[in-house]
Amino acid sequence: MTTIRQDDFIQSIADALQYISYYHPKDFIDALFAAYQKEQSPAAKDAMAQILINSRLCAEGRRPICQDTGIVTVFLTIGMEVGWDAELGVSEMVNEAVRRAYLQPDNVLRASILSDPAGKRINTKDNTPAVIHMEVVPGDKVEVELAAKGGGSEAKSKFVMLNPSDSIVDWVMKTVPTMGAGWCPPGILGIGIGGTAEKAMLLAKQACMGSIDIQDLIARGPDNALEELRLELYEKVNALGIGAQGLGGLTTVLDIKILDYPTHAANKPVAMIPNCAATRHAHFVLDGSGPALLTPPKLADWPRISQADGNARRVNIDLLTEQDIAAWKPGEALLISGSLLTGRDAAHKRIVDLLTKGEPLPDGVDFNNKFIYYVGPVDPVRDEVVGPAGPTTATRMDSFTEMVLDKTGLLGMIGKAERGPAAVEAIKKHQSVYLIAVGGAAYLVSKAIRKARIVAFPDLGMEAIHEFVVEDMPVTVAVDSRGDSIHNTAPKLWQAKIGKIPVTVE
Repeated sequence: MTTIRQDDFIQSIADALQYISYYHPKDFIDALFAAYQKEQSPAAKDAMAQILINSRLCAEGRRPICQDTGIVTVFLTIGMEVGWDAELGVSEMVNEAVRRAYLQPDNVLRASILSDPAGKRINTKDNTPAVIHMEVVPGDKVEVELAAKGGGSEAKSKFVMLNPSDSIVDWVMKTVPTMGAGWCPPGILGIGIGGTAEKAMLLAKQACMGSIDIQDLIARGPDNALEELRLELYEKVNALGIGAQGLGGLTTVLDIKILDYPTHAANKPVAMIPNCAATRHAHFVLDGSGPALLTPPKLADWPRISQADGNARRVNIDLLTEQDIAAWKPGEALLISGSLLTGRDAAHKRIVDLLTKGEPLPDGVDFNNKFIYYVGPVDPVRDEVVGPAGPTTATRMDSFTEMVLDKTGLLGMIGKAERGPAAVEAIKKHQSVYLIAVGGAAYLVSKAIRKARIVAFPDLGMEAIHEFVVEDMPVTVAVDSRGDSIHNTAPKLWQAKIGKIPVTVE
């Protein structure tokens, strides 16, 4: 009988969570670099460059790839001949590992998990509990698959109960465009087919953890119906022209991964879960010989590329007027410098509540002629001003946008992905502007932040309002003051250029 010691189990999971916070899998780097080399859309190519540069910086500095260090999901396959030298239960050991990993002082990870999700939504402070799935099988080992899944990509998860005669391809092609860019493409689509509703979702999540091998499959050809489906979806999803960060381009997905399971004759459950540009997962086996050892990749595995800042215009946001931003065009690259305030969901809720009551905003929160950055940064370590500080999905702030623009004199917003129709209309009405930073380049963005301090709502933790002083922070104009959105126009343009899917004329 194999004996797994409590300390070995906890240390292995904690070490793996730290490892995946700053090391992309090599297959992801190789696939993204290949996509970068062939990309013809300048905006998408620059976004990929930032993701690749960020990835190398994180590997060198051992700091998180993304400020959203995720919700931990663990799949355990436990051999029936395994014994435990442990005082804690298996789930308790997993959560202790998460606690140690996220509070590791040399690389503090962001605590994003909230208890009482339908009520007070209180941060648990240590990112516990994890989501744990266990299976007991013949054998004398423990196999561990784990991932740290970002909230932006998880929010785009989809499920449908199709009729047996319905087309999976048709559903995927109808659904992917509705997901927008909040899942930070290019990434992986994990698809689960069969079982029951919850089984399909689990299959989709596990599929996301597979290695990227679509180019090998293309080279050798499919051997079965699932591989044929992978190839068809890979070609057709990329033909949509959504591109990196939704900016239009040749590559939206780096791979399509599919798992299936037998299902009821009356059903065809299908789930789809995207994995973002901050793909983070690890696989290891414990055999009783000690903690698992994950071999760090070589820095030579990362390509050396430089960010194409030559076409970017430097802008001092402290001196901007409405007349200045009126000249900006969708897709224009900027390097912004000056001071801005931050705010996410919880902060916006408090701001709007105060405005609704006619009460003043807290001291230090003056949005007049300012920009707000939708971000919840990682805590700094050592000599950092701030930890990784990439953008969060902007559509979650759409319902607040009209009031904030109307009541505060806010000049512009910075986030990731597209804005919904109501927010675009508010931007147009108030002649504001919306800029995007690259999701998946959080450590790179943090290098542009020269000063940081909390100015309001410190009890919200990472959702507190900060003041950042930035220098040459790279952003792209996404919605201009006339309400024109690159996320509406660019994918259609590139879909037409690719020419494999007819473009619907509105």
